[in-house]
Amino acid sequence: MLRLSDGVKKWSILAPTAVLPTPWRVAVRERLLARLELAKARRAGLIIIAHPKSGNTWLKAMLSRLYQVRYDLPASLLGNTDELANRNPAIPRFAATNGCYSYEGSVGRALSPESPDPALRGTPTLLLARNPLDIAVSWYFQFTKRQSAQKQELINHSIEHPIDRRTIEMWDFVRHSDIGLPFLIDYLNDWERKLSGRDRALLVRYEDLRSEPAETLKRITELMGEDFSDEEIGEAVEFGSFDNLRKLETSGFFRQGGMSLRNPDDPETFKVRRGKVGGYRDYFTPEQVAELEELTFSRLSPTFGYGPEGATRPGRLAV
Repeated sequence: MLRLSDGVKKWSILAPTAVLPTPWRVAVRERLLARLELAKARRAGLIIIAHPKSGNTWLKAMLSRLYQVRYDLPASLLGNTDELANRNPAIPRFAATNGCYSYEGSVGRALSPESPDPALRGTPTLLLARNPLDIAVSWYFQFTKRQSAQKQELINHSIEHPIDRRTIEMWDFVRHSDIGLPFLIDYLNDWERKLSGRDRALLVRYEDLRSEPAETLKRITELMGEDFSDEEIGEAVEFGSFDNLRKLETSGFFRQGGMSLRNPDDPETFKVRRGKVGGYRDYFTPEQVAELEELTFSRLSPTFGYGPEGATRPGRLAV
């Protein structure tokens, strides 16, 4: 029996609704995409909660590589949701979502302690965090240079003050927009609360993936109940290295939207853009950096291990 991938299902919603007036288009897409998003989470072997620009695509590239090699599948196929599982049912599905914006909020509500979804109660859930200062800068470039028109429209309709990506400056986006740094801090704090004490929940940081990629990837596969050898983990880490993914993206190797090449002449449009820890300091004056850091370190939960002295070991989400 022919199974439609989640990506095809998504486009079967986006394409026919394109002709609708904006209010109708947004309402219909939010409702139908929310239903699809929740269905993906309920079928998943791993739910990845991550704000855009937290290393989500990078992690999926490494996880996908583990299964590509084990089951001899094409390297260009990323396990965004069910692409790999449709090729081989032994491969678990990944449901990666921010759990917040527009239709993706359906998963956030389902995982909330106030209204838990029984189907998701035992699903391994990973919170992939990153220093919100670094997210804020990368998110600015994603939103203004790479975000699809469909996704941007839905996000703008879910916030009080819509953003014009053609005119907004980085400082205004990071410090004053509805999806800038204050929101990002609240986002991480809220997800810590939602997942704290939850069975089979794990906090992993982007910075940990950078400094200890093999050890961190191993912890994630163990959360899923999988057993990969050190050699398999090492090969996946090598495939997912910044230099290799940047080379593959530049060559147009990936065909899926998440990693497809947009503008080869503008490095800031690349999905694999910089990967620099603490890179936010390169974009602001010392006075602006001090203001952003004071806001972050005073409001962000210490569980994440970010502070004036630098990153330390994060706390635990689950007992």
